Amino acid sequence: MTYVVTEACIKCKHTDCVDVCPTDAFREGPNFLAIDPDECIDCSLCVPECPVEAIFALDDVPKAQEEFIALNADLAKVWPAIVQTKDALPDAEAWAKVKSKRADLDMGAA
Repeated sequence: MTYVVTEACIKCKHTDCVDVCPTDAFREGPNFLAIDPDECIDCSLCVPECPVEAIFALDDVPKAQEEFIALNADLAKVWPAIVQTKDALPDAEAWAKVKSKRADLDMGAA
């Protein structure tokens, strides 16, 4: 099993989760993080580190967020690994309160 980053991360991109990942499974895009399912060892260390509660175990991904399972896998193939924390995006706090932001996901290169 793996963990999945969901919609709440879009335009926030807090990286506290990156520091605790023992396998460097996180991948970085312009305004979102993804987890490489081939690298994730299901340790769950990242879950409590996410201030916007965007990370779920595969079996616990909310129904409305299930498309993010495939998105994480696909984006992990093209985005580079992120292995150190960085500052969140400048307006992360404002975006953390936004519920529907799937259309704002930038799938380009970081």
